[in-house]
Amino acid sequence: MRDESLETRLKSVIRNIPDFPQSGIQFKDITPILLDPILFEESIEAFAQFAKARNAHKIIGVDARGFLFAAPVANRLGVGLVVVRKEGKLPYDTHRESYALEYGTNTLELHTDAIADGENVVVIDDLLATGGTTEAAIGLVKAAGGKICGLGFVIELEFLNGRDKLDGFEYLSLAVYE
Repeated sequence: MRDESLETRLKSVIRNIPDFPQSGIQFKDITPILLDPILFEESIEAFAQFAKARNAHKIIGVDARGFLFAAPVANRLGVGLVVVRKEGKLPYDTHRESYALEYGTNTLELHTDAIADGENVVVIDDLLATGGTTEAAIGLVKAAGGKICGLGFVIELEFLNGRDKLDGFEYLSLAVYE
C-alpha cells in the first residue's frame, strides 16, 4: 500500500528533464530526494518495512540508482546487498540477462555466487518504466536459485505498463505517474 503523503512529497521534488538521455524521453531525476535527508530516510524506511515483511535474506540494488536505495535498506535490515550491474562491470563469474529499454537494449549481470538457492530476495530500483530492466533482474535471481519475495521502485511510470512484466510479484512503488 502506497503512502500518499510520502508520494506527494516525493513528486514535489522529482525533476522532469526533457530529452534526456535522448530526444523524446522525459527523464525523472531523483537526485533532489537524496538532498533531502528526511525524504530520503522516509523512502528507505518504506522499502525496509516492505522487505522485512517479506522476510528478505538479500536486497538487490539495480545499476546504478537502485544502489542508492538498496544499500541502506540492506544495512538497516542486517542482510546482504547484491548488486546487479550493467555488462562488463562485475569482476567474477556472472549470470547474464539482456533486455529492451525505451530507447535501446542493455544487458545486466549478477555474480553467480551472490544468492544461495532458495534465498528470499527483494529487488530495488529507482524506476519501473517498460519493465525490461526488472524482468531481466527477475531472470537473474531465478538463474541464481533465489526466490523473488518483492520488488521496490522509487518511481513507477504506470502509463508504460511495466507492471505487466512483474510476473505477479508483490511490489511497492513510492511515486506513481499515471
